[in-house]
Amino acid sequence: MLEGARYGTLTLRAASLRGGSARYRGEPRRDALLAVRFGFGDSALVLVAVASGQPAAPGAHRVARELCEWIAAAVGGNQARLTEDIHTANRGALSSGLHRLTDRAYGRLRAGATVRGLAPADHTASVRCLLLPAHPACRTRVFFGVGDGGLFRLRDGVWQDLEPAGGERDTAGGPVLGYGGGRPPAQQPPQPPQPPYEQADPASAAPSAPDPDPDPDPGSDPTPAPDPDPARAHGPFRFRASVARPGDTLLLCSAGLAEPLRGEAAFADRLAERWDTAEAPGLAAFLADAQTGVKGYADDRTAAAVWEA
Repeated sequence: MLEGARYGTLTLRAASLRGGSARYRGEPRRDALLAVRFGFGDSALVLVAVASGQPAAPGAHRVARELCEWIAAAVGGNQARLTEDIHTANRGALSSGLHRLTDRAYGRLRAGATVRGLAPADHTASVRCLLLPAHPACRTRVFFGVGDGGLFRLRDGVWQDLEPAGGERDTAGGPVLGYGGGRPPAQQPPQPPQPPYEQADPASAAPSAPDPDPDPDPGSDPTPAPDPDPARAHGPFRFRASVARPGDTLLLCSAGLAEPLRGEAAFADRLAERWDTAEAPGLAAFLADAQTGVKGYADDRTAAAVWEA
């Protein structure tokens, strides 16, 4: 599967392909990739979601796809609020709101496992997402997710591992200072409290109806999902917001690519040489790079890279 687009100062290239092990066994690709734009023009918000189903679990590929679609529906339903929070560098609201949306998606998976009589640990997936504002003046890039995979930045020809540890959340990388110009956003007049991000109907990306009795605290949830604990299967919720520089390449990937990138220096050097360019490669060239073979690594691979002009 291939995706490519250009919005404002960023160019997206994404590919998801079946690994050698799955091809040998005749199994479907367990990785899922979804790239979608909400809104138009400079106010648009691009979501890239990557998910990986559990090995040897029945319907793992469908679980990964459903998880991407549910998160996308929730993001689409809250696009205006998310875009505002990204543009104003409201890191606290982003972290708590995206954590809540992710927990709700995992709650749906647990409910589906109960209906099908499956163990929740089998009916689940890792998921990792990027939120990319299309406005050319906004260089803030937001990552969130649960489970295995990787988040890397290629800067000045050197890979930087930006993977946030669960307990730390967002301690590494550049601080979010609004539009990335090194200055805080302009002082805004006091605003009335806003409710937390709403849960979207997965059948539609339209905004959900407002809560008739909104909670004035954005950090609390008036209707928490039962047992919101995806960490039991995959680890803690991870979040990072950082400011991109011209010339950066940001890479979000599943474990099938993150593991050889961390473990094989020659492979990492090859991708750095290929992708440390001012212009993003074409889709065919990006696919060829992403499927470069590495001995001992045969899992599915999904990679989404963003070139900053």
